[in-house]
Amino acid sequence: MDLLAGMAVFARVVDSGGISAAARDLRLSKSAVSKQLAALEDRLGARLLHRTTRRMSLTEAGAGFLEHCRRVVAEAEAAENAVGALQAEPRGILRVNAPMTFGTMHLAVAIPDFMAQFPQVAVDLSLNDRMVDLVEEGFDVAVRIARLADSSLVARKLAPARRVMVAAPSYLDRRGRPRVLADLTEHDVLSYSYVSASEEWRFVGPSGEESVRVEGHLRANNGEILLAACLAGTGIAALPTFISGPCLRAGSLVRVLPDYESAAFGIHAVWPANRHLSAKVRSFVDFLAQRFGPVPYWEA
Repeated sequence: MDLLAGMAVFARVVDSGGISAAARDLRLSKSAVSKQLAALEDRLGARLLHRTTRRMSLTEAGAGFLEHCRRVVAEAEAAENAVGALQAEPRGILRVNAPMTFGTMHLAVAIPDFMAQFPQVAVDLSLNDRMVDLVEEGFDVAVRIARLADSSLVARKLAPARRVMVAAPSYLDRRGRPRVLADLTEHDVLSYSYVSASEEWRFVGPSGEESVRVEGHLRANNGEILLAACLAGTGIAALPTFISGPCLRAGSLVRVLPDYESAAFGIHAVWPANRHLSAKVRSFVDFLAQRFGPVPYWEA
């Protein structure tokens, strides 16, 4: 027998004045209530109620047990209400993981606005570019920028993302402009860090998908470092528009081979499939989707 259920039935029988009234309140049959009481007394090894055809009264053991039952049932109801409130109203600590550059350039500005809109949510933000295990490391939600593989995570696309080739006008004035993708082998290229010293850049151009293997003159695992080097005229970089967009608008960077760009990928919010979508996660995902999509402001 469920002990908590038996305690709740016992307290209701006493407070409502009898088994019949308790059965009506609990929407159970009289026999079901009687069985719950009998099972509870068997478990405790003590009689809790004196029952006759005319009246019911507490035994000494029942009187002592009743106060414990009322307190336990009240705590259980309070806990249930607290969970219900968490599901209905965004509150509590929201643990978020996101890529470093996207976090510093975009989430850093967005999160204070989110917290102002939902003041009962506290955000614990962790930025890194490795693929974290949300369940094992205790994150509620993560922002991921990729073409997502099948996984046990639930995903919602927040915004589209593009990767384009960019350079400072000073670099192009000095080294000239590449005319086709293969010309990049004759240029200074800035690239993300990988296991090998060379990497393959794949872009979709007028003739479909093409690729070129480039040797990075500067390699870094952070997009903002590559952006700074690109602005300094160090070379050509392939950067997401959420990094390069403001500089392209300002003219401090220009597109290289503008007819080429990477195959489309996306900015997604992901969370564990085996967890109920809490109000704090739902409100955060909705907020980011409205802020970044469907046409991101960095594409303007």
